[in-house]
Amino acid sequence: MEINAKTAQQLRLTEEEFELIKQKLGRIPNFNELCAFSGMWSEHCSYKNSIKWLKTLPREGGRMLVKAGEENAGVMDIGDGLGVVFKIESHNHPSAIEPFQGAATGVGGIHRDIFTMGARPIAALNSLRFGNLDEDKTQHLLAGIVHGIGHYGNCLGVPTVGGEIYFDECYHTNPLVNAMSVGIVKSSETVSAVAKGDGNPVLFVGSATGKDGIGGASFASADITSESIEELPAVQVGDPFQEKKLLEACLEVIKTGAVVGMQDMGAAGIICSTSEMSAKGESGMRIYLDKIPTRQKNMKAWELLLSESQERMLLVAKKGREKEVIKIFDKWDLPCSVIGEVTSDGLLHFYMHGDLQAEIPANELVLGGGAPQYDREYKEPRYFEEIKKFDPSFVTPPEDLKKVAEEIIKLPSISSKRWIYTQYDSTVGTINSSTNTPTDAAIVVVKETAHPQKALAVTTDCNSRYVFADPYKGAMIAVCEAARNILCSGGQPIGITNCLNFGNPYDPEVYYQFVHAIKGMGDACRKFNTPVTGGNVSFYNQNPDGPIYPTPTIGMVGLLENIKNKMTLDFKDEGDIIYLLGRITDDVSCSEYLHKICKVEFSPAPYFDLDEEYELQKKLAELISGQFIRSAHDVSEGGLFATLCESGFNRDLGFSIQTKSTIRKDAFLFGEGQGRVAVTVELDQVKDFENFMKDFPCEKIGVVSTGELVVNGDFWGTIDWWKDQYDEAIENYLSKEEAGSALTSI
Repeated sequence: MEINAKTAQQLRLTEEEFELIKQKLGRIPNFNELCAFSGMWSEHCSYKNSIKWLKTLPREGGRMLVKAGEENAGVMDIGDGLGVVFKIESHNHPSAIEPFQGAATGVGGIHRDIFTMGARPIAALNSLRFGNLDEDKTQHLLAGIVHGIGHYGNCLGVPTVGGEIYFDECYHTNPLVNAMSVGIVKSSETVSAVAKGDGNPVLFVGSATGKDGIGGASFASADITSESIEELPAVQVGDPFQEKKLLEACLEVIKTGAVVGMQDMGAAGIICSTSEMSAKGESGMRIYLDKIPTRQKNMKAWELLLSESQERMLLVAKKGREKEVIKIFDKWDLPCSVIGEVTSDGLLHFYMHGDLQAEIPANELVLGGGAPQYDREYKEPRYFEEIKKFDPSFVTPPEDLKKVAEEIIKLPSISSKRWIYTQYDSTVGTINSSTNTPTDAAIVVVKETAHPQKALAVTTDCNSRYVFADPYKGAMIAVCEAARNILCSGGQPIGITNCLNFGNPYDPEVYYQFVHAIKGMGDACRKFNTPVTGGNVSFYNQNPDGPIYPTPTIGMVGLLENIKNKMTLDFKDEGDIIYLLGRITDDVSCSEYLHKICKVEFSPAPYFDLDEEYELQKKLAELISGQFIRSAHDVSEGGLFATLCESGFNRDLGFSIQTKSTIRKDAFLFGEGQGRVAVTVELDQVKDFENFMKDFPCEKIGVVSTGELVVNGDFWGTIDWWKDQYDEAIENYLSKEEAGSALTSI
């Protein structure tokens, strides 16, 4: 078979990259070698169009134990000899083509990144984006993806404790499925993804290899088109019960001390794990592909190299201790085979039945080694001109504010996600989760700690419309909202992981969004001392009409030194006074109200000031530690009105509020200006509270009532009526018959 530039292009490599491969090898690669470069030099594995900017993010400081890029996931110190390991990744393209398996294997893959480091996953979160919920396609994708996430997590025994879901037309063709895992490990027992020690055995463990998932990394590095369904074999098939056994076996084998290094066989499969582990250990490997357990006969060398079959690990053991390792995997009824050995020459040699199939320098394949790094052109998007034309005076405040509020509370991006989260088991397999009372961030108890018992506050956040309007400011807002949610829950933010979902990087306007979002994220993380522990970049998220909204999803972890310091978002008692912390602005920009109700597509990002946000969060932490407040809930999508309703739902308490006379009423109720938190104060603590807040922006806006809502003296109904509208909105799109039919067909 003749190997040339056309062959490379068919494997999604450029002609220039083909020439670079020839230079690095000093010859024309054979087909197996070219396939290896195709997988490893894909955007998904090499970050070739993003690494320059990723390096500008803060990756050290704070409680960081293992900085970004060094391992499969970052590790941060939480005291008591423990570390928290966490990461978020995308599985967008597979989920668009085959929603159930695409989402399920995304969950499985991110958990493997956690336990391959020796940590036990204790919590899962997700961030999802879909198109218009009126569309049959969106309903099909929603049903399949949610079922896939719930099925895998529930069966694996890791509780899904939080997340977010947005609906917007730009995600119609290309939904986003971002999955996050959080685990706990003893700081002294982490395992590195490294291969070293000449002659040490290399073992394949886990499920047998098949042809599912072949080319998945390169599939994820291209636009979705009408022909993408023909690439369905690129979607992996998962087995959560097999992963549960793999998890327990891996954690058990680590404790033997026989393991040198271990890595999940994720994107690009065996070629990825062999090359990355070898490059990190400045070593090589000799691999006998015919020794890999397979579930299909006569698999070719390139198929074995690129298969992304799920629930598999590559493990390097200490020489002479192979039987000890194999015995543990046998106990768990998992395939475990010695498939090669570590070498000291830096080369990967792959053999099949004694014949050499490929010989590649490990370092030339990997990120930070020989993989290309590009500096793409970028320019300000043309639609910015439309945003600059926006004038809020053109938006006439509605006369019937109650009618607008009724529409807003039922918007899919704002209303209850009960239909979705009830499919996730939030307490399965562990007593770590604490979900009895509503909080802005999910609270997870760290049961391994002594008294006082510590907890983690975890969240995922990103309003992509803000990032679309202003990539720099919007990305800062995403970080700050995540931090605000953690602080409102009583935690202290310690670090982030990110999932950067953008369109085609070869489009200069898309790349502008990416570059400026990275800059904004970096500046906000430096301000809050929340370094980036890792994550992933997902480019090529496109629709026929153009790219999705730029969506840099932030997964953030915070620490509560004492679980008793947890703060909830719900009103506690009638008569408590409601205060709004932070600057109140005459701002409707980029709000759900403006976009969905007023039908204004282009407007600036909402009011935001990083220094004010920092001061607000510092003050909020002091209020909680000083026990001045009884509830705290940040103002986000839907504005203040949605925030107050959500605070009332849990105990069926209403509120009576008065809008500020100097602010337009629609902006006061529905605007999404940042840096604001609604808190409640017990009547006998009001004086102390106001004295403490005298030098900080703080407005008394109303009082908690029995089940009635009163706005500016007008009766707006009862809280149970509003709760029904909020709870049933998505169910009204997905009737039980439709939802049941969609799930049955999966």
